[in-house]
Formats: sequence, structure tokens, C-alpha cells
Amino acid sequence: MYILHYFPDTASLIVRLVLEELGTPYEARLIDREGGALSSPAYLAMQPLGLIPVLETPQGALFETAAMLLYLAERHPGLAPAPGDDDRGAFLKWFIFTNHNIHTTLLQLFYPERTAGPGCADAVLAHAHDRMQRYLTLIDRMIADEAPAWLSPAAPSVLGYYLGVLMRWLATYGPGHPSFFRSSDFPHLNTVLAAHEARPAALNVARSEALGPTIFTNPAY
Repeated sequence: MYILHYFPDTASLIVRLVLEELGTPYEARLIDREGGALSSPAYLAMQPLGLIPVLETPQGALFETAAMLLYLAERHPGLAPAPGDDDRGAFLKWFIFTNHNIHTTLLQLFYPERTAGPGCADAVLAHAHDRMQRYLTLIDRMIADEAPAWLSPAAPSVLGYYLGVLMRWLATYGPGHPSFFRSSDFPHLNTVLAAHEARPAALNVARSEALGPTIFTNPAY
């Protein structure tokens, strides 16, 4: 059985959604973040940077959200093209694109001072906002032009859940903030995310973490 060390509405949410969708046995173990659990020797032995999440597997503990998603997709077929599948390359291309570009730029939008210091935060925000607009437009156009089965309203996928949580966070600042993006501004992506958030797995996790029923397309902020 898997053990997911989680805290509500953090990167662990992405992994928890996938675990729930797979229907494989797992334990969601709440992290005592305020109590210093992230800096404890036991946690640092699993996640040397003291970040969330950690996934304990039969093969050992994993950190890095993207690694967990790829691991689960390979161990439990159905949420991504399998190794050797004709669609595997295209899936990996856009999965890494999402991880390297969208997720990284989101962190710059949320924590601009970490990139170049507090004095450059406004410039970082402006630059990151423009790049995020471009990246999300590319994803939306790809869905429209290629209609990939691995990012579709017809079936759940690890990439769909990954993008859903990223879009959730991008909407939480509210209109007028440089970090604000609505999934409804990207209609093809929005259709995929609306289908994902309506699935029983997503609704179960949303109830458990008190996130509301439309966790991707219309999150509370």
C-alpha cells in the first residue's frame, strides 16, 4: 500500500487525485506542518528539502511530484500512454513541458522574490505573467489541434489532474492580480478540466480537503 504524506491544497493534491482515480489502496497521512514535521529527521530522510509531498512506495520513498505521477502511471496503466505506446513520446513531451514551464513559472508568479530578490519582484511577475499566457495558449491549441486521448474530457489522465491543480492555483489570487488566470479563458483546456473535476475520484478528494465541487474551473478564492 502507498502512503502519501500530504497537506491540503498543496502539490500533494495532484498525487492524491491520481491515487484516488486509480483506486489503488493508499493512506493519506496528514503532515503536521505547524508542528515542525517537515524538518524532522524522519521526514528529511524521505524528502531532503523538507517539501511536500512524499509518496512511500514498496520500492522506497519518492519525492518530486512529476516523478510520483510518472511512477504511478507506469505501475498502474490507464492514466497515460504506456512505455512503447505510439503516443508515449507526445505525452512525455507535454508532460515535461507542463512540469518545466507551467509549474516552474507558477512558482515565479507566487514567489517572485525568490527568483531575483525583493527589489525585482515586479519585473519577475510581469515577465512570468507573459510566459504563462503563452504556455497555457500553447496547451489549449494543442488540445484543439491534436485531440490527444491522454488529455481529453473523455477519460482521466495524470496530465489532466496535474494541469487542473495548477489552474486551480492560478485562479486563487482573483481578478486583477498578476498571477490570476482562469481556465475559462482557455476553452479546450477548460473542457478537459471540467470533466476531470466532475469525476467521483476528484469529488471524493475535494470533499476530504474541503475544496468545493469545482476545484479546477471555479475554485473559491
